[in-house]
Amino acid sequence: MAQITLKGKPIHTTGELPPLNTKAPDFVLVDKDLKDRKLSEFNGKKKLLSIVPSLDTPTCSIMTKHFNDFAKKNPDVVIITISADLPFAQKRFCEQEQVHNVLTLSMMRNKDFGKSYGLLIQDGPVAGLLARAVLVLDEKDHVLYSELVSEVSEEPNYHDALKHLK
Repeated sequence: MAQITLKGKPIHTTGELPPLNTKAPDFVLVDKDLKDRKLSEFNGKKKLLSIVPSLDTPTCSIMTKHFNDFAKKNPDVVIITISADLPFAQKRFCEQEQVHNVLTLSMMRNKDFGKSYGLLIQDGPVAGLLARAVLVLDEKDHVLYSELVSEVSEEPNYHDALKHLK
């Protein structure tokens, strides 16, 4: 279990991020067309997992747009934004904000992703959502970089994450 804060008040996740240099757990999440998607679909490509509580919040929106801009210039990297939002809300966000270079995935059908990655918030007012985190995975899904953002309302260290993709 990890402790993070929400506006300075302690909350907890269900576990810890996958350790560096280990294989990230596969997952099944739902895309904007209600299709199940797996991490294993992207074997052979570097990936950045941008995990956010909800795209309906300013920080999550900024973070997603930032990674979308990176994806525009780096089409060989797969950028996946994962949240608890329904796929319909993710699709609406992407259309309204002109975000077309990241894949948004929802844990609508189950919370297994949040549990296996240690990011499911288990207490406080946002229990059931995901903590903010970034993981960079190599072509074989080994963790090259991870950051659990200690304050949910703050942005991650973009520079540190993105330098692992070059």
